[in-house]
Amino acid sequence: VGRALPEVRDGLKPVHRRVLYAMFDSGFRPDRSHAKSARSVAETMGNYHPHGDASIYDTLVRMAQPWSLRYPLVDGQGN
Repeated sequence: VGRALPEVRDGLKPVHRRVLYAMFDSGFRPDRSHAKSARSVAETMGNYHPHGDASIYDTLVRMAQPWSLRYPLVDGQGN
């Protein structure tokens, strides 16, 4: 139960933190062109979150929605 709760300091859950770190580590940055979400999901699942891809896709969608978080952390592009 404790690991599913958001961190008090920044409000991120562990899966959010893993996705952001994997995207940073892979070179997905705001000043570069967009990449397919499957690349970031595969990178996250391969290195940091080996529990399936559904939660990673849900996390990416949630981080791109402006009403889910105070500041959107992922630039959602496309369908």
